[in-house]
Amino acid sequence: MGLEKATADERVRWAVETYGAGLVMTTSFGVQAAVMLHLVTRIVPRIPVVFIDTGYLFPETYRFADELTRRLQLNLKLYQPAMTAARQEALYGKQWEQGIEGLKRYNFISKIEPMERAVRELDATAWLAGLRRSQASTRDSLRVVQRQNQIVKVHPIIDWDNRRVHRYLTEHDLPYHPLWDQGYVSVGDWHSTSKLLAGMTEEQTRFNGLKRECGLHEGSGRPDYQI
Repeated sequence: MGLEKATADERVRWAVETYGAGLVMTTSFGVQAAVMLHLVTRIVPRIPVVFIDTGYLFPETYRFADELTRRLQLNLKLYQPAMTAARQEALYGKQWEQGIEGLKRYNFISKIEPMERAVRELDATAWLAGLRRSQASTRDSLRVVQRQNQIVKVHPIIDWDNRRVHRYLTEHDLPYHPLWDQGYVSVGDWHSTSKLLAGMTEEQTRFNGLKRECGLHEGSGRPDYQI
């Protein structure tokens, strides 16, 4: 049976058997983050869990991260940008308000470079990520396993819909992010996250109206930015 027809558990076990100590996972401690964190750590409890703290997360996210880290006994690996949020704003202003190019620079400094550093320092060769095809049109063509630059990405719950996610959370008594109850269907940086409002699609709330990935999950090459 191929991985496309495999269960999420089977996909994780395949990744563990294939990549061993080179396997890491990432989390943003977003709305449904508890699903992947619980599913993966049941199978490989001490897997390095990479958390990129951009410096612009909601206070609720930091508290949610602390709660899940303690509850699931996560082997959390915290990475932050080499350039602080204050320095970025002093030098470049509010980059997320400067169109696609400003957003690309912000994503590189705040997300891509810290992730590249994590990959190097953890000797990672493969990365478990919780992306799902149903989340956005930009993810329609994702495969269970694919290469992004120098690392292999594995998407165990790629074919899950929101109903399946909710069922898993309920069955295992796991929480949504606390901002879920306030109307947020996706939670990232506070400056680029919107509630689901009338007339808006879930995809628009996730990308603040710009239909593109957040940076970490783009397959393009490394941009020429210096920090």
